[in-house]
Amino acid sequence: MKRTLHRYYDLMVDHFGPTNWWPGDSDFEIAVGAILTQNTAWRNVEKALANLTSENLLSPRAILDCGEARLEMALKPSGFFRVKARRLTSFCAFLVEGYGGSMGRLAEQPLDTLRAELLGVHGIGPETADDIILYACEQPVFVVDTYTRRILSRHGHVRPEIGYEDLRALFEKHLDKNVALYKDYHGQIVRTGNTYCRATPKCESCPLAPTLRRGQPILDDTQK
Repeated sequence: MKRTLHRYYDLMVDHFGPTNWWPGDSDFEIAVGAILTQNTAWRNVEKALANLTSENLLSPRAILDCGEARLEMALKPSGFFRVKARRLTSFCAFLVEGYGGSMGRLAEQPLDTLRAELLGVHGIGPETADDIILYACEQPVFVVDTYTRRILSRHGHVRPEIGYEDLRALFEKHLDKNVALYKDYHGQIVRTGNTYCRATPKCESCPLAPTLRRGQPILDDTQK
């Protein structure tokens, strides 16, 4: 499996080049983006982040002080904006109360402690927690998502219903614990999944097409 995962990465890098994923001008902005990207496209998150910036709300204390209605209006482009406003407020309260609002102080925590604390924040699940840990806190945890599961299951390496933690463990077992590698590998998967491994796949032009077994059927998600 180690050889397979490295081959997948090499093929995607050759096709896309470096991804420089995750976008953000600060560690806090990256964390906010990780919370807002749940159940929406990134272009919608960018609109909400632009609203927060223009309203001078892109800091934990500003978000806590701005009032519910104002925050919800700023987050409206991201969808589910009332739910996301509560989640973002919970994260900011956690950051201010536990770490004086400092992402740097948060990032100093041991990985296991950091992950457990983030998972205890209202509305932060494993994928969002790992996004924050990897991209904002620069600690080596592999982020998996729907595309990760879809690509590996369509290529016959895992069950389609594999759980998050089992899939994360698979990557961490076979890849060196390297923050830069984990970041770009996840970015490559996002690019590949978004461009080619969609509900109806575009296998012919996908960079991972050479790894499909001859004659292997790839069904769109409506046929499974």
